[in-house]
Amino acid sequence: MVKNMVLKPWKKLGSRKAADLKLFRARWDKLENPRTGQAMERLVLETPDWVNVVPVTTDGEVVLVHQYRFGIEALSVEIPGGLIDPGEDSEAAARRELAEETGFTGGDWQYLGMVEPNPAFHNNDCHHWLAWDVIKTQEPVLDAGEDILVQTVSFDKIRQMISSGELKHVLALSALSRVKAIWQKM
Repeated sequence: MVKNMVLKPWKKLGSRKAADLKLFRARWDKLENPRTGQAMERLVLETPDWVNVVPVTTDGEVVLVHQYRFGIEALSVEIPGGLIDPGEDSEAAARRELAEETGFTGGDWQYLGMVEPNPAFHNNDCHHWLAWDVIKTQEPVLDAGEDILVQTVSFDKIRQMISSGELKHVLALSALSRVKAIWQKM
């Protein structure tokens, strides 16, 4: 246990751009360690904030998406989400992503808070939303790099998928952990 310890912020001595990687812009920050005084470079990946949504249908089922993820070279089970566009607020982005990825819209929306996806080297936040009583009103409108299977499952099935490791996307787990209705029957 740490008692009465105060960490000091690291002083930024400079930055230099590294690469523009479409979804990320890499930069190297030169920082001074306040404990040692030593200067060192650290990689930062600049990216817009992200958003995801836990959509619950009028039948009380959660809308999930299955999609191939290039980083893990495998299919991933997730909740709908994506990048927040410039000038867009997180709720508008969540509504847009839900409609684009699943075709579900409407509902009663509640902000669940935000998390820092990887503060070691990402500079963005991920905002979580809950949408009750969504309905299918359109066909999904997928980007060229997307191929998504939409599934609706009960709260019991969500808990089972988490317990078995089938649903393991950390940002989805973070959002789902904030929806009390999913966990009330446990």
